[in-house]
Formats: sequence, structure tokens, C-alpha cells
Amino acid sequence: MAVGWAGDGAEQDQINSTIEDGIARARSALPAGESLMECEVCGEVIPEGRRKAIPGVRRCVRCQSQADQHAAAFSGYNRRGSKDSQLR
Repeated sequence: MAVGWAGDGAEQDQINSTIEDGIARARSALPAGESLMECEVCGEVIPEGRRKAIPGVRRCVRCQSQADQHAAAFSGYNRRGSKDSQLR
């Protein structure tokens, strides 16, 4: 139920937009192209099994794990805003 200036279905549109942003962010992080023989960060040799399992891989397991932890700290942004900001 939309109230105020929001039109009907505004909540669902907001949910869909948030999901689409998340999917686009995940897809942009997928490797593409030719796999590297050596990690682009530390220079360690990337095992053949990893290169075959993940086409386009560019980092060793250790460096990719560190990058994943750093990316997990990013939570996107909150489209809803707080109740206080809506009352002002």
C-alpha cells in the first residue's frame, strides 16, 4: 500500500531495483577472458586445476579470499531511508 507521493507498487519497484543492482554488481565481479598463469596481485603461480575450474581467473586463492573479504564489507546503499528522515 503506497501512501503520500509514492505510486501503487512503489515498494515492489524498490525491491526489484535493489535486487537488480545486486545482480549487476555480482556479474561485474565474475572473471572473464583468458585465465592468467600467475596471480596479478602477488605473482604466485595459479594451479592448472583452478584455471580450468574458473575460466578467466586472475588471482590465486589467497589473494582472491582477501579480495572477497574486502568486497563483503561493501553493503551497497539503503534505498529506504530512516523513518526520521521521512518525517522531516
